[in-house]
Amino acid sequence: MQLVNECFNIVKKDYFKFLNKEKISVKSKAEKIKNLKNTYIPMSFWIENKYKKKGDTLFLGFSGGQGSGKTTAVKILKIILKKFFKRKVHVSSIDDFYKTLKDRNRMSQNIHPLFKTRGVPGTHDINLVKKFFDFVKAKRFKKTKLPKFDKSIDDRSKKKYWFKIKEKPEIVILEGWCVGAKPQSNFLIKKPVNLLEKYEDQDLTWRYYVNAKLKEEYKKISSAEFEARCSTHPHNIYFEFLAETGILIFIPFVLFNLILTYKLIFIWFSQKKFDDLNLLIFCSFTILFFTVSI
Repeated sequence: MQLVNECFNIVKKDYFKFLNKEKISVKSKAEKIKNLKNTYIPMSFWIENKYKKKGDTLFLGFSGGQGSGKTTAVKILKIILKKFFKRKVHVSSIDDFYKTLKDRNRMSQNIHPLFKTRGVPGTHDINLVKKFFDFVKAKRFKKTKLPKFDKSIDDRSKKKYWFKIKEKPEIVILEGWCVGAKPQSNFLIKKPVNLLEKYEDQDLTWRYYVNAKLKEEYKKISSAEFEARCSTHPHNIYFEFLAETGILIFIPFVLFNLILTYKLIFIWFSQKKFDDLNLLIFCSFTILFFTVSI
């Protein structure tokens, strides 16, 4: 606790300055202090320990849904790691590795029209990400530049605007919604999850291609490079089950567990059959729909 307080006193000024700059004012000051002490500082200590254990550049994958706060989170972590731990930190967004508009136009003509729109796996230049990681791991580090994507023109910026890296980073953080994402089974792919998939991808070409990229290129990056991963959102097994099976399967599953739990409670209280107690406890936990799974 003493180290946490020491870290807090050193980074709090830069932390609040960053929040004010980003106009993050939806929470009270007490809540912001609580987040810094209970979340960001402990996470920074965890990253520092990972780095010390490895003894070389640490690659950290940071994932989260759109708008979940992953960009804000990694910037705060960078402040702490630089200010308190004196680490050389580089943060990249997978968005900056989008393929050029020319490349995506070519994909839309040769593979599927939906690939003109950036975002899904397959629209990033994973070879460029891998090249950067290999460059950082090299014994002799040289100054380099990394691409910067300009969403206002939906294309990669000119090289004169690219990010300049002058010294070898000790910690590299790559953040993005599909960083570390897992491919789906073919059974789940066949069922469209929205109108776009239903009407624009009727032959499944787009979905199969995206999934294949997750199995191949993106998996190589995740498994071979990242020694550690973080996420800005918890996973809920019930929400995942609902998303993957659909409401028609999910509702009977819920009703079955509710009825079974009710009957077990009735038997237990009326007949005092303690042999069913373990099963009752299991079912009770099963219907806690908002239990977070890790």
